[in-house]
Amino acid sequence: MNLADIRDQLIRDEGLRLKPYTDTSGKLTIGIGRNLTDKGISRAEAIALLDNDIAEHSALLDKYLPWWGQLDDARSTALLNMAFNMGVGPSDEQPTGKLLNFHDTLKAFQGGDYNVVANHLSVSLWAKQVGERATRIIATIRGNSTGDIA
Repeated sequence: MNLADIRDQLIRDEGLRLKPYTDTSGKLTIGIGRNLTDKGISRAEAIALLDNDIAEHSALLDKYLPWWGQLDDARSTALLNMAFNMGVGPSDEQPTGKLLNFHDTLKAFQGGDYNVVANHLSVSLWAKQVGERATRIIATIRGNSTGDIA
């Protein structure tokens, strides 16, 4: 079997859709005929998607907050977790509530004033919306955890 040939045939016959759609039999589908309703995705596929999303959000942080790479591992991970959750900025195609809207908080973050960052975050709408996730991230930013914010 020629893998390139079967790929070309399936792309032609199934189509390539990069966003979920409902197929002719009512199944939620994506990509090249992937039936999400019945098959879903594998753990390996979910991790591959996650790795791509982490790289995309890291690149956005590099672009808009170039200082974030100077943070220690725990705090840079906390900031990336927030970026993943709420989106970064104008080019990441996510709804409002983006990280770049936290102007004073980010200024304090850049300046290393982590208690101010944590205080700002703890009273934010974001913290109310995400609950325990915010509690873990805020504790990490304060330096009160091991950085395990999963």
